[in-house]
Amino acid sequence: MKKRKIQSHALDDRRRFVPGPSFLSAAQKAALKDTAEKVATPGKGITACDEGPATIGGRFEAVGVGNSEEIRRQYRQMLFTADGCENYLSAAILDPETLYQKSDDGKLFPELLTERGIVTGVKPHLKIYELPGTNGDTVMQGLDSLNVRAKEYYDAGARFAKWRSPLVIDIEKGCPTDLAIKANMQDLARYALICQSEGLMPIVEPDVSLSGTHTLEQAVDINIKIQSELFKAMIDHGVYMPGTTLKPNIINPGKDCPVGYTVEEIAQANIYVLEQSFPCAMPGANFLSGGQTLEQGTARLSAMNKIKGKAPWNLSFSWSQAIQLPLLELCKGKDGLQLEEMGKLYVDELKIASAAALGQHDWNDGDGDHVAK
Repeated sequence: MKKRKIQSHALDDRRRFVPGPSFLSAAQKAALKDTAEKVATPGKGITACDEGPATIGGRFEAVGVGNSEEIRRQYRQMLFTADGCENYLSAAILDPETLYQKSDDGKLFPELLTERGIVTGVKPHLKIYELPGTNGDTVMQGLDSLNVRAKEYYDAGARFAKWRSPLVIDIEKGCPTDLAIKANMQDLARYALICQSEGLMPIVEPDVSLSGTHTLEQAVDINIKIQSELFKAMIDHGVYMPGTTLKPNIINPGKDCPVGYTVEEIAQANIYVLEQSFPCAMPGANFLSGGQTLEQGTARLSAMNKIKGKAPWNLSFSWSQAIQLPLLELCKGKDGLQLEEMGKLYVDELKIASAAALGQHDWNDGDGDHVAK
């Protein structure tokens, strides 16, 4: 029997198959996936410090701290350099102003963060705009020239971006409308596509507000509708899903809901929503705090991780107010930022958040419950 001669040159010439959209090279896909996987490091989360000058200025003013570019720089520097914070942080989201600022020893913040093993991200969206005829629904602006800004941010050291699309549940007004859901999720998909083309791993943030009187059951239904619309839009746009991250709100009843729920029920609702449409190709979800306290957020996150079973995703945090508001309280009645004291409390808070991300935080009775209003 004659043996078949193997043509080795044919194998050498054959193009290697790499899953994912053709507009990205194999190297680009690998870089995006690597960033998403770093952000999804188990037991680590994101410090969200992307508030604009006016927003952070309002928080400073509330505790008697002045608001200047230098004060903002000092404050953000503390969030990046507090002793041991790198043990609990995989990433940091920066305002564009902070992206170009330097530490006391002259290092650009992206360089400093990279040296500490923390991935640098940036907020590229602009201002919200109210959609006429929708009873108050909004969209986020900033897609125009996003490709130019994304390239600039990448060159400045950012490796991911985060776009927030805020929505409000108001059952009486019929919000969010189908129009608002579709418009916002299409925008998130287009933003993700543009960011990936410029090398930035996109975090998509459909942010459903805590306000309202809706029940947990109603929140589940509406959030499934929102998230399924988002993921379909991303796939329809050709977004490379392994190179993306989700930043969702924790599914909760409205703040003024007259029905009470336990933390275990809230955790079960969140896992159920994710199971309906969250692609297993995406490595993780980093929940926003959205007005919850650290005690509420950590209890709910830890409860989720305790019951998630074989769910394939890393579930962690991307928190701003829940972590930062207690830090700023330390400045009340004192002269300026209390940076040393704030840094110590900050790391203590991150340690608790890290434990919650591993399902190892044991909360106090009632911490994550919703008390009937």
